[in-house]
Amino acid sequence: MDWAGAIDKHQAALKRLLALLVAMAGMTVAAGESHHTAGTDVGQNTLPRHLHRAILRLLRPAEAAARRLIILAARGMIVPPPRPRLGTSQQHSAFLRAPGGTGIVMPKGAIPLRPAPQSMALPLLDPLRLPRQKPSRSAIVPRIRGFGFGFEASSLIPARPAPLPDDPLDADRLRLRLAALGRALDDLPRQARRFVRWRQRPRRGAFHRLSPLRGGPPPGLRSPGSRHAREVDRTLDDLHGLALWTLEHPDSS
Repeated sequence: MDWAGAIDKHQAALKRLLALLVAMAGMTVAAGESHHTAGTDVGQNTLPRHLHRAILRLLRPAEAAARRLIILAARGMIVPPPRPRLGTSQQHSAFLRAPGGTGIVMPKGAIPLRPAPQSMALPLLDPLRLPRQKPSRSAIVPRIRGFGFGFEASSLIPARPAPLPDDPLDADRLRLRLAALGRALDDLPRQARRFVRWRQRPRRGAFHRLSPLRGGPPPGLRSPGSRHAREVDRTLDDLHGLALWTLEHPDSS
């Protein structure tokens, strides 16, 4: 099989999709930056809800496809183990939340929060499925003042307003994910080395990931045979099958 041709074909398809998502998100091109890793203008950190959700519906399968593309790029790659560090210096904060150590105790909430990240890397592992939460009960709940006294109409707790398509949603993390996807597609060999190093790490503890792919269909995939299938679904479906075969036959040519 022409592995290099398959990688180039699907990489080009994902780059076309990324260019569409970047345009939808309104990302600007900064001087000296790749058009995939562009920044954002000041005051442009929100998107309407309908646009935010539309980008996410395409971004999730695109990220899943890129992870499987990285697995193909790492096929047969050998990465030397990292050099052992001469010394491990553990730096601890002088401020503690509980008594002990230096004796300097900071109350909860007094330690400043970490600044928001300015960049992120494409995760190499599929997110695991979370258990579904039961739908919340309804809308207006009476405030009972006591048994047998009933309630008054004025004491009803108003429901949360229904979400509207044009509600502004924070888009900082969304743009970081788009930039991370762009950097991964622009430098597949580097991402492949990341993946090989992850597989070489010693597994500690009772709970660790044995496979970068989760069981069942990939995240965000629609059935390629359905009438609602998109180009990204066909790309993801092809890459998923190739990645599974690669993980099962890592040493075959």
